Amino acid sequence: MASGRIGASDVAAATYTTVYTCPASTFAVVSINFLNRGNASCYVRLAVADAATPTAAEFIEYDTELTSKAVLERTGLVLSAGQLLVVYTNLANISAVAFGIETAA
Repeated sequence: MASGRIGASDVAAATYTTVYTCPASTFAVVSINFLNRGNASCYVRLAVADAATPTAAEFIEYDTELTSKAVLERTGLVLSAGQLLVVYTNLANISAVAFGIETAA
């Protein structure tokens, strides 16, 4: 079972990116940080999803503004086996890093 940093991505612009997938027969408690490394504000999305392209009901952040050099942190996310942590941004230069712990279900 993994713990600590469980996923990281230099998120490509205008592309849904899976940062973490919860393994079979486990659940995970996860936190995720977005960091805007760029010089312009951007918009980020975050979903706990069943597939790589989230449905509208799976978003927990949607086009949330992240100013230059700012951080957005979401904590206490619980993922079931097979669920994905999916991120999106309209601009490049965004880091998404997930930390957490996996536990046998």
